[in-house]
Amino acid sequence: MTDRVLDKPAANTQPVGTGAQSAPVLPVDIRVTGLSKTFGDVQIFKDISFGLSRGEAVAIVGANGTGKSTLLRCLMGLIPADGGTVDVLGTEVTSANAQALRAMRGQIGLVSQKHNLVPRLSVLSNVVQGLLGKHSGIRHWSQALAPAASRDAAMEALQRVGLAHLADRRADRLSGGQSQRVAIARALVGKPKILIADEPTASLDPSAGEDVMDLFFGLAKDEGVTVVFISHNITHALQYGDRILGLSGGKMPLDSRADKLSETDLRGLYD
Repeated sequence: MTDRVLDKPAANTQPVGTGAQSAPVLPVDIRVTGLSKTFGDVQIFKDISFGLSRGEAVAIVGANGTGKSTLLRCLMGLIPADGGTVDVLGTEVTSANAQALRAMRGQIGLVSQKHNLVPRLSVLSNVVQGLLGKHSGIRHWSQALAPAASRDAAMEALQRVGLAHLADRRADRLSGGQSQRVAIARALVGKPKILIADEPTASLDPSAGEDVMDLFFGLAKDEGVTVVFISHNITHALQYGDRILGLSGGKMPLDSRADKLSETDLRGLYD
């Protein structure tokens, strides 16, 4: 990897909030300052700082064990940080109470590599469950109990991913690509301000993976949401990310616009 990328981002790739003068001022959806996390005696990362503007698509890359998924969990307040601060959509995650964290998470759509659908429930019921972050109680555990407005929203989300015709099919009868599309519909049904995806194509074959990435990012751009995704596929990172953050050795040595990088630059993170 070039020294320019590792040691000093290009002038026009300066992270949000670090003093760039020529970049347009956009709302900052996520701001991380001096974030550190340790498990036992192992330092996962230390003193990481970055900001993500509204509508950005940001890829997080790095070798296994560098803390990519841990970073996402810290952003959502699912695990506590050991130092530093995280602000997401105006919520100070590292000091927020349970009620504030729930409200913040209700504005985030999550797509994981394992899909995490409920096998015995219908496709529509699984998408309805995407509204649980906004509504408490049991009415959003299945489409049979959900209010009409929630069922309508779930059907609209399924139409957007091209699976409305499978609304009544059980989730355990879907192909891998169909299952991930349902997971995307579930993430979008609540009209989130941020979409977070942890290796969304890891369990798919290359063709299905490309279809899912095209769909996911097309919908995200249509909604104007901020997207944060982890990918070990550096081609996907360069193709779909506006910006790329790289983790290595407990640090974040890479923060650059994707169009300023090559595959060779990213492969240097895995050396």
